[in-house]
Amino acid sequence: MNTPASQERLRFNMIEQQIRPWDVHDPQVLALLAEIHREDYVPAAHRALAFFDMELPLADGTEPGQTMLAPKIEARMLNDLHVQKHESVLEIGTGSGFMAALLAHRAAKVLTLEIDATLAARATETLRRNGVNNVEVRHADGAKPLPSGPTFDVIVLSGSVARVPQNLMGSLNIGGRLVAIVGGEPMMRAHFVTRVSEGKWETTQPWDTIAPRLLNFPEPSPFRF
Repeated sequence: MNTPASQERLRFNMIEQQIRPWDVHDPQVLALLAEIHREDYVPAAHRALAFFDMELPLADGTEPGQTMLAPKIEARMLNDLHVQKHESVLEIGTGSGFMAALLAHRAAKVLTLEIDATLAARATETLRRNGVNNVEVRHADGAKPLPSGPTFDVIVLSGSVARVPQNLMGSLNIGGRLVAIVGGEPMMRAHFVTRVSEGKWETTQPWDTIAPRLLNFPEPSPFRF
């Protein structure tokens, strides 16, 4: 069992050896990663692996299912989004609730959607237990069209998709940013889409990675001769 001192050493090594070398240099983001304890959001069966450079299963057992993104992916997304204290955030794919907790400490409020009812309930309780009060976890399929009404300053897809979901573009405020990991194995690219004005968006693709799929988003049709 890790002692508090050994956990802090592992956390320090995670930040300095995994995250900072991945061009995560925002001092506020690095401080947040030291403050928000990742192990508090990891299922008990996998808690000893909380600081490793890997995706972690979100089920307590060994059965396949959804996973928690690697720490450096979550950190780089947060670093590059430049979330501000007055902004509202939509996350697709709550998972453990860890990314929602990070976003909540940078933003005014976070709405996070989780397709799995068990994970949604667990994340709600974990966030409450850790004193994160400006996050609403909603059991919902983020691949379905959003109800008309609310728009957001930041939209985060915590998983990969085959293409940037066009139905989410109109849910960005002017100046809003969307991040999605787009493509298929063996290489995907992070897409950062900014709504610069009415009817105009700009996209950058600054880094490559691999991430598990978000459920129910469209996939390209298989190629046929």
